[in-house]
Amino acid sequence: MSDPLTPYGNRPMVTPIVHAVNYEYRDFEVLRQITDGEIDGYTYHRDDNPTVRTVEKKIAEMEMAEDCILCTSGMAACTMVFLTYLKSGDNLVLFHDIYGANYKVSLILERLGVDVTWLDADQSPELAKHLKPNTTMIFLESPTNPLCKTVDIAAARLAADKVGAMLVVDNTFATPLHQNPLKLGARLVIHSATKALGGHNDLMAGAIAGSKEDYDRLWFTRQAVGSTLDAYSASLLERGLKTFVLREERMASNAMMVAEFLSGHGKVSRLRYPGLESDPGHKVARRQMHGGFGGMLAFDVGDDIEDAKKFISSLKLVYHAVSLGCTESLVCIPFLTTMLYLPPERRTIFGVRKNTVRLSVGVEKAEDIIEDLRQALDGLK
Repeated sequence: MSDPLTPYGNRPMVTPIVHAVNYEYRDFEVLRQITDGEIDGYTYHRDDNPTVRTVEKKIAEMEMAEDCILCTSGMAACTMVFLTYLKSGDNLVLFHDIYGANYKVSLILERLGVDVTWLDADQSPELAKHLKPNTTMIFLESPTNPLCKTVDIAAARLAADKVGAMLVVDNTFATPLHQNPLKLGARLVIHSATKALGGHNDLMAGAIAGSKEDYDRLWFTRQAVGSTLDAYSASLLERGLKTFVLREERMASNAMMVAEFLSGHGKVSRLRYPGLESDPGHKVARRQMHGGFGGMLAFDVGDDIEDAKKFISSLKLVYHAVSLGCTESLVCIPFLTTMLYLPPERRTIFGVRKNTVRLSVGVEKAEDIIEDLRQALDGLK
């Protein structure tokens, strides 16, 4: 059977988008070889797709993993991991400082009999004290969403070893350019590929990188629940990967300059950016990150939520929108957006305030971003 990506024997510069849902078998022996795993081949899109598979291998290489599996969104990736490795009676450790939609998934897991422990990322140095004999998985982000706190991944691995738990790290904020959790002891690394990997606000995808054995287990779950990424989105994602390093280097450089500006403005308080020496997580970030500290910042504006709203409404270059890691600079108030998945009292329990702002720095000129932030902040009384 000819490779659908190389029909003429030479490789196209752009991976073809294979929209086929199913494939004709040349004969029964080919069918047997494919289904027995003796040869690479495709049968049905829910199982695999050649466009998707090409992108999976590229992301695996970026994360220094044996393999990678793509699915329909970052939350689909998280949920696939939970469904694959957790069972009734297991304890799952989550940090409040993770993307808010994981709270909704935790409610489903609790209905299925999974015991969930919630911690603040500030408690991570004492993680071992909070683990139980039945702790099966520790799931964390670093830097965290939305407060950009830093969690020591290698230390979390040592704590996990005490009870035999697996460590799963969401690397969306840091990206593979700045951090490789598998090399720090994580078993799996997750990405919302919608964000920096895609980078253009035009696709949704999730990625899970790890060992070949874990790929096989996760593939079973993906095939069963039907969360395989479509070929067109995979093609857009591959296009984004071609400029990923250029974009992310620019974002990290811009973010450092923006953070230095914000650190000196009177209307900004509690600024969190791991690249600043004044940041509580800087020492850990400097040890486990490389090539920069990403494009995400969190800070409090003025005295209350009305100050934060006025600040955002006054911005001219920076967009008021959710998501992150794209070419445009984006800003939002997590209490009103990304944390809406949580009850009001849980949105602030770990440090988010009503006037906390999350900023995703884009690829515009740094001086233009800073000037926009300056004029909006200076407009506050």
